[in-house]
Amino acid sequence: MPAASNPSAVVLLSGGMDSAVTLAQARADGMSCHALSFDYGQRHRVELRCAALVAAHLGCVAHKVVSLDLRAIGGSALTSAQEVPKDRPQPGADQSQIPATYVPARNLTFLSLAVAHAEVIGATSLYIGVNAVDYSGYPDCRPEFIASFERTANLATRAGVEDGAPHFRVVAPLITMTKAQIIQRGLALGVDFAMTTSCYDPLVDAAGAPLACGHCDACLIRIRGFEGATVADPTRYIGGAA
Repeated sequence: MPAASNPSAVVLLSGGMDSAVTLAQARADGMSCHALSFDYGQRHRVELRCAALVAAHLGCVAHKVVSLDLRAIGGSALTSAQEVPKDRPQPGADQSQIPATYVPARNLTFLSLAVAHAEVIGATSLYIGVNAVDYSGYPDCRPEFIASFERTANLATRAGVEDGAPHFRVVAPLITMTKAQIIQRGLALGVDFAMTTSCYDPLVDAAGAPLACGHCDACLIRIRGFEGATVADPTRYIGGAA
């Protein structure tokens, strides 16, 4: 666990594999990590259970869960009764087609609250596990968005203004990596992927642990990633197989 004197970072932690690797990378960068998760009315709320496991396993200083009601906004299969797309032949291949699982302004909202939390605790780094290669084509996962938000964070906060120079930095260490590369990096950093979940439409077993559907975009991208990394997939799928 990083020493208390190390610089602090707020790490967005969903309970998925990318955010887990991002947290591990922040630790490797010498950061004292404050994990931040969101209970936003998501269909796959069981991810918060995974986030808690990952935060404890990777030695976070603290893990805060903030409640939001994005179901009041809707507009996504993850925050409404709309069906989650299944068995799309090449999820994410056509990034001009934004899927129904896109949640309007999700990363914009999460990063805004992360910078608020960072300002309160004195952190200057925000880590987020967005990826612009093997993902579902979400516009808020692109490098242009991350660069733009970093500028906004330094314009719109007291800490940014009083410093008179860029105060906050937004770190997206996975943004140009393939899913296979992310898995390999995570294993090198000690991530236990069995603790994570990616599924957008999971079931929950008697112990409260997720069972992945194996057919949504997130599951298919995860399966493809483990195949590309030539590593056994520890995910528990409904019916015992993807």
